[in-house]
Amino acid sequence: MSSFDLAALVLAGIALSAAFVNGAIGYGFSSLTVPLALVFYTNRVLNPAIVVVEVLINFYVLFINLKGVPSVWRRVMPILIGLLPGIAIGSFALASLQPGWIKFCTYTVLLPLILLQAAGWRRPIESTWMVGLPFGSMLGVLYSVTTISGPPLAILFNNQGLVKNEFRAGLALVRVVESTVTAVAYYKLGLFIQESNNLMLVLIPSVLVGIPCGAYVIRRLDAETFRRICMSFDAWVVGFGLSRVLIELNLMQSPWAYSVMGATIVLDLYLLYIFFTAHRASPAERPQMAERSQALDRSQTVELR
Repeated sequence: MSSFDLAALVLAGIALSAAFVNGAIGYGFSSLTVPLALVFYTNRVLNPAIVVVEVLINFYVLFINLKGVPSVWRRVMPILIGLLPGIAIGSFALASLQPGWIKFCTYTVLLPLILLQAAGWRRPIESTWMVGLPFGSMLGVLYSVTTISGPPLAILFNNQGLVKNEFRAGLALVRVVESTVTAVAYYKLGLFIQESNNLMLVLIPSVLVGIPCGAYVIRRLDAETFRRICMSFDAWVVGFGLSRVLIELNLMQSPWAYSVMGATIVLDLYLLYIFFTAHRASPAERPQMAERSQALDRSQTVELR
């Protein structure tokens, strides 16, 4: 079996698992696929294939969550406006920068975002425009360089207090715009090369199978526990990828570079312990824990007006 065939087979398995997660929790395809796939491919080859697949996924997710759009579109409008310049900047950077440094930036940005999300970080946000415009621009740069936006979007929407239907609709609306505009930017910059087109043929069947399976299975699982386990896997993968790219760029030597992965695993295990300790609290203890959590949130509230 050639190296390309092996890489494509591994990518198909990764994409199938990531699509299963996306079908279950509404996001996660690119944030799970990209960190592992970057071991075999560069962002410049991988991103165009991922973006085209994400356009299809995001339109599907938006279609099944249309009922939530009227209640959330005003909140996400500043983000959508901010996305446009960010995508232009990020797409140009992808076409211009050295692939190793793009990988380094991808992992370095993702790791703290995933760990913040795993820690359940909460800072209530009230001013939509003041936060949305710069957030949208930074998100546009991040997405067009990495094709990943789920972790920062999930943090923002959770801190804005969106309920389940609003969360899914807002997420789908933003991701439809970012993936579609990014695909157009990639096309204009000539990033759709033959190798990227070949990867699409690997990704699309995995998505068609994985998303319906994930949507079906999640009905029988505890969604929050499943989501938290997926975040742990993602954090460990990103920690491994960052360690590898530190060696690739000669920023650290092996085996010291793998201390980054080790530190990530230790921190995530601690966060997992906290999560399951709270999640397994007795019914009598849960209201008290929720009350203490809300009191802490109120004491740390940052009102951005």
